[in-house]
Amino acid sequence: MIVTVTPNPSIDRTVTLPTPLTRGAVHRVTSVTSQAGGKGVNVARVLTLAGVDALAVLPAAAHDPLLSALQASAVSYRVVQTAEPARINLAITEPDGTTTKINEPGAALDAPTVAALTDAVLDAANGAEWVVMSGSLPPGVPTSWYGDVVALLASRPCRVAVDTSDAPLASLVGSLDRGAPDLIKPNAEELASVLGYSPELLEHAVAQGDPEPVVTAARQLIDKGVGAVLATLGAEGAVLVDRNGAWMATPPPIVPRSTVGAGDSSLAGYIRAEVGGAMPPQRLQMAVAYGSAAAALPGTTLPTPVEIDLNAVQVSPISPIPANQ
Repeated sequence: MIVTVTPNPSIDRTVTLPTPLTRGAVHRVTSVTSQAGGKGVNVARVLTLAGVDALAVLPAAAHDPLLSALQASAVSYRVVQTAEPARINLAITEPDGTTTKINEPGAALDAPTVAALTDAVLDAANGAEWVVMSGSLPPGVPTSWYGDVVALLASRPCRVAVDTSDAPLASLVGSLDRGAPDLIKPNAEELASVLGYSPELLEHAVAQGDPEPVVTAARQLIDKGVGAVLATLGAEGAVLVDRNGAWMATPPPIVPRSTVGAGDSSLAGYIRAEVGGAMPPQRLQMAVAYGSAAAALPGTTLPTPVEIDLNAVQVSPISPIPANQ
C-alpha cells in the first residue's frame, strides 16, 4: 500500500489555448477539463492507473465535488472532514506546452482539523510501504507540518517521501535532525532556493551537460540524513543522488503539450519502480519516463503504463559517493 497525503487538495481545471497567451487579450479555448487534483492526489491517480494499491489522505468537505472526482478516477481515499470545499486551481496551456498556473490558497484548516489530519496520516501509515506527502500547505497549517509528521513517522517501518516548496520545504530541511525523509523530490529552483544556490546556475550547468552542481547541492541534503534526492529538471531530465552514487537520466524528445502533473508523475514512477524491486538507476529511469509521458499528454491527463517507454530514457552514472559519508 502506498499512502499519499495532500493537505491542500484541489479541483484542477485546465484550459487549452489554440494560440500563445497574451496578457490583456480575449482568448477562446479549445478544451476545458476538470479533475481531482493536488500533488499527492496526482501521485495516487498515477499509481492507481498502474495497478499499484494507493490510498489518498486529504481534507475535504462532506459533499465536496473533489470526492466525486476522486470516485470517477477510481482512487481510494480517506477524508478528514472540513467545513469548506477544496480550492479550484486553473492551468492555462499553450500550443508549445507552456503552462501558466493560477492557484487559490485553499480552504483554511483550524487546529483540531490539522491534528485530525496528522492522526489520519499516522493511522494510514500502519502497514504502508511508503507515505508520500506532497504539495503546498493551506492556511492554518504551520509551515513545520511536514517536518513534524516526518519526525512522527521516523519510528515506523514505512518509507517517507516529501515533495513541497517554499517555506514548508525550508522548514523541513531545517528540522532534519528530528527525522529525515527517505526521498525528497525538488525541482532545480526548489533545490537551489533551500540551499542558497542560484537556480540559473544549476539549470545552466545541466543544460550544458554538467550535472555536478546539482549533485553537489543534493549531497548537502544526503549529508543531513535524507535518503535520496530526486531532482527533476524539466526537459533536461532528472538527477538522482543517494549515499551510494549519483545518476543522470535524459528524456526522449517529445512534443510538450502540458506540464500539469509531470513532476507528480515522476514521483509516482519512482515509487512504482521502488516497490517493484528496481535499483536506483532503474527508479530514476522510470521516474523520467513517467514525467516525459505526462508532459506529452494534454491538459491534466496522467500517464498509464501504456505510455511509458523505459528504453527511450538514457541513464548514466555521474560519480560515486564514498560509503563512509
